Amino acid sequence: MRATRKSRGLLVVVAAGALVLAGCTSGTEAASTTKSAATVSPTASETGSPADDLDRALAELVAMPGGPPGVISIVQVGDKQTVHTAGVADTTTGAAPEATDHMRIASAAKAFSGAAALSLVDQGKLSLDDTIGKWLPDLPAAWADVTLRQLLSHTSGLPDFTQNADFGAAAGASLDTPLPPEQLLTFVYDEPLVFPPGSRYMYDNTDNIVVGLMIQAATGKTYAEVLQEQVFAPLGLDSTSLPVGTEMPEPTLHGYDLDEQGAPEDVTELVAAGWAWASGGIVSTPADLNTFIRGYVGGKLFGPETQARQTDLFIPGGESGPPGPGQNSASLALFRYQTPCGTVYGHTGNTPGYTQFMVASPDGTRSATMSMTLARNAGGTPEELQVLDALQRAEAAAICLALDGS
Repeated sequence: MRATRKSRGLLVVVAAGALVLAGCTSGTEAASTTKSAATVSPTASETGSPADDLDRALAELVAMPGGPPGVISIVQVGDKQTVHTAGVADTTTGAAPEATDHMRIASAAKAFSGAAALSLVDQGKLSLDDTIGKWLPDLPAAWADVTLRQLLSHTSGLPDFTQNADFGAAAGASLDTPLPPEQLLTFVYDEPLVFPPGSRYMYDNTDNIVVGLMIQAATGKTYAEVLQEQVFAPLGLDSTSLPVGTEMPEPTLHGYDLDEQGAPEDVTELVAAGWAWASGGIVSTPADLNTFIRGYVGGKLFGPETQARQTDLFIPGGESGPPGPGQNSASLALFRYQTPCGTVYGHTGNTPGYTQFMVASPDGTRSATMSMTLARNAGGTPEELQVLDALQRAEAAAICLALDGS
């Protein structure tokens, strides 16, 4: 059954808030981050092969109270790729999740805006030291000295527009018709900086909207055009796009919310992607998400000097929403996950209907993605937190398979 605004009033309220726009809980600071419960992953000697561990973790995730209707994980080692699924992609048809199903990637899209920006840095069209004032002089004067580096590392101190009540009201009143990207920030024009730029970490949706606008100003092209030229085309992401409306391509990995009785309701096309734009509006597939993270982390989009600048400083405790497994640290549009099986780099995200996870080894040859058809974050109910904990265990198992497999 598809959710409607009449029957799902509570969901509309949620959709108008931070989850829709970023797939995240904004305001997460490194000093007060919630540690992942999935710090210990099963080993082959205890439970079987790494592949068995992953399959078991996915099955348990779907079967648990409050669990998602479906989940899909892609693990690739070199040229060898395996697809692991549990549950269904569509509760109406009962079809299993497929690697070619389209889905909303939530805040994993922030890595795409980082990829586009860093590609332009590599080409000399942008600099990490470029300021908002240089490229976007019409934005608030208090923002003028914030740099691209601070935006990409979530140390800008800019107020998060998704947390503004007026923004929530505007989005809730028109879920299927978004404002133009340049108007998304107007809700916080009069708010002060949260902290002096560069002094702290706070995961923030405003950052990536500004990055998208800076990309447009520096190139004279739309953000969607730059994504196509700098990211989609070079990596061959033929099933990835930045839509504006609510429509989803077929085949679709449907996203769900659970009603008060725990029954899934389809929210795949509840909210227009344009409300998230550069902060979380991309639609992709599990296969393309895997290809992207391998290329992004593995250095296929920019040279080694830019890649080194991206990873020369990680902020301990810096995490996206939801946190990934192990110990999380943040850098420029990239997160490090240190787990018992090894260290990987990538991004997470959630939005109504979906929770996303994508990581790769430093050279991009080993990767793992996971897409769950339910939104879960660190600030939920005890049952929701149990689902998030199970998801993190599954993510840890996927990492182990990617790093230990052959």
